[in-house]
Formats: sequence, C-alpha cells, structure tokens
Amino acid sequence: MKKPFYMLDHKINLVRHFTPNWFTATMGTGVVSLVISELPLFQQQMFVLGYLLWLFNILLFVTFSVLYTLRWFFFYHEAKLILKHSSMLFFLGAIPMGLATIINGTLKYGIILFGDQVIVFAHTLWYIDAVIAVFVAIFVPAMMFTQQKHELHGMTAIWLLPIVTAEVCASSGGILIGFTQDPLTALTLLIISYILWGISILPAFSILTILFLRMALHKLPDQQMAISSCLALGPIGTGALALLLLGKQSSHVFILNHLNSMSDTIYAVSILGSLVLIGFGFWWLAIAIFTIYKQIGHQFKFNLGWWGLTFPFGVYTLAILELGKQLHFSGLIYIGYSFAYILITLWIFVFLKTLFGAYKGILFLSPCLILELNKKNNRVG
Repeated sequence: MKKPFYMLDHKINLVRHFTPNWFTATMGTGVVSLVISELPLFQQQMFVLGYLLWLFNILLFVTFSVLYTLRWFFFYHEAKLILKHSSMLFFLGAIPMGLATIINGTLKYGIILFGDQVIVFAHTLWYIDAVIAVFVAIFVPAMMFTQQKHELHGMTAIWLLPIVTAEVCASSGGILIGFTQDPLTALTLLIISYILWGISILPAFSILTILFLRMALHKLPDQQMAISSCLALGPIGTGALALLLLGKQSSHVFILNHLNSMSDTIYAVSILGSLVLIGFGFWWLAIAIFTIYKQIGHQFKFNLGWWGLTFPFGVYTLAILELGKQLHFSGLIYIGYSFAYILITLWIFVFLKTLFGAYKGILFLSPCLILELNKKNNRVG
C-alpha cells in the first residue's frame, strides 16, 4: 500500500516524477475563476470567489513551475525522456495555456484590486506567453515527426494540446487589446493575435479530422483515455472565443488606425464564424459524452487526464456567454449559465480527487521514467 505523499521515504521523488500534465490543473482552475465572475447570482460573492481562485491558480502555477524546473536541473537525463514519449510531451502545451488564464485573471481581477499598473505586467506576460505558445506549437510536432513513434489506432485528442496553445494566447490578446490605449500598439496586438489564431485553428481542425477517422476505424479510445475526448472542445471553444473577442476589438482598433472599411466586415465574419464553431462544438460535446458513457465502469480510475473535463468545457462556456452578450440573445446566455454551474461542479469533483491522489502519492508517477526503468529491468532480466 502506497504511503501518503508527505510520508514518502524519499521526498525527492516528488521532483523526480513531476510531469507537465500537472499544469492542466492550472488550466482548469484558471478557466473556472474566469467563468464564475460571469454568473448573475451573488455577483459580489462570485467576484471574491473568482479572485481567490485566481490567486490560488497563481500559487499552483508558480509551484508547478519550480518543481518542473528542478526536475530538469537535478534529473536532466530522466527529464529529457519526455521528448520520446508518445503522449507526455503533448502536455507541455498546458504550461502556456495555464499562464494565459492567469493573464486574463490579471485583467479581470488585478486591475480592480491593484490598479492600472498591472496592465503593463499583463502585456509583458502576454508576449512571454505568445513566444512559449508558438515554440510549443512547433517544437512538439517536430518531435512527433522525428523522435517518436505513433500509430493511428493509438491516437487521442491529446494531440491537440500543443497545437491549441497559440489560439488560447490569441483569445487573451483579444482581452488585452481592450486595455491598450495606443492605437498602433492595439493594431499590433490585433494582428499578432489573428496570426496566433491561424497557427492553431487550421492544424487543430486537421487533427480533429484525423481523430474522427481514427474513431471510425479503431472505435473508441481505451477506458483510461476516454476523458480525453473532451479535449476536442478546446480548439473549438477557444477558436470561437478568440474570434468574438478579436472581432469586437477590431471595430474600434481599425477606426483608430483609419481602416474604417474593414471594421464592420471583420466583426460580422467573427459573429458568423463563432456561431458555426459553437454548433460544431455542440456536436463534439455530444460525442465526448457518448464516449465517456460507453467506457465508464468499475475500472474507470482517476488520473490527471480528468482535468480535460474542465478547461475545454470552460472555454466553450465562455464562448457561448460572449456570443450571447454580443448578440443580446438571452437564450444563449442562459445556456452558458447552465454550463457554468456544471463546470463548477466538475471542477470541485476533479479538484477533490486530485487532492486525494496527491495525498496518497499515486499521482506523482512519471510514465516516461517508469517506461525506461521497465526497459532496463527487462534487459537485465
């Protein structure tokens, strides 16, 4: 029987086995902190709760960053095994996406609490996040093509994680533009954000197409990977949200830069595009629910992949709420509110399961390291 985490004989194992999939917890917690502030009931209390979750998410992100950095510093040769692992490398995408939720929270909560000086800090963080996001979006596929072995029957939606990073950063850019006074700087942010959106959206839809083919030919993923089906909502929800946020900001940014003729067209295309994506997301949501339902059973054990229930569903919810507000359509807004309460319930469930797993020490296991140790043992045997 495994000892609780704090009773481990060698606490250094926490660092040795720390993997980037822990950053999915910062993605999920961050998106929940943003969603709950949109709820109409108990607005003051919800703001306080969202603020506390935002601060807690910062603490999580800093802690995870320190632990993962220490792993590369003290266990470099073991840490770099991730480059050849056929699934763990994808979770590098969780790092810039987790940071993006902190940036958004800074603009939502930080300005009210600490003043306008945090806007400069948010700008700096956003550019750092953009660089990391683009690097991950290129580096991980490059490793897939050269260092790893993949087969169609083993493919899952986690392939989307490194690709969607730039798209998440683009949606953050749409929020940041609203706090940018200089017209040229705002236009620069808008252009970069649309490029980031393009870096993600087309490769993501290519992966979704392959994923459909994989499920048709090789049926549903195995039980432990069933939750990953929800990840398909990520690029769809974020794609719609980014379109809406950038389209809304483009109206005044183009006018300020004397490009009036483009503003109305881009805004209209953004609304239409987001409507299409919201509909596409509903289809994938239904497929994900069906997949989980078919695979659920007594051996359906918890793992960190369950955080895939939170962030994709969260950004999809934010996209629905934003679309409802821009169209002044109460039906969409109420659907978004319903999804928000479901999201909060899911987050509480997954968070408690994570606490329990961390306490027992069963979540601090590096698949890359375990695979390598098994290979060595087999060679010795």
